[in-house]
Amino acid sequence: MIKVVKGNPTPEELAAALAVVRARAAVLASAPSGATPVTQAWSDPARVARRRLPQPGPGAWGRTYWPA
Repeated sequence: MIKVVKGNPTPEELAAALAVVRARAAVLASAPSGATPVTQAWSDPARVARRRLPQPGPGAWGRTYWPA
């Protein structure tokens, strides 16, 4: 059940919000049981650090920001 707790949405706005919720539910229902949800993939730390981090040593401070 969806309940509007604040504001006065138009019927079109409610229909659009409901369409988004139903589409998301359909995607989750059709996904295989062992599939990783999209939200977990975005929060995976390995996604941020895809290449090797700079090694310590002379000039390491300059390699921490600038891409290789």
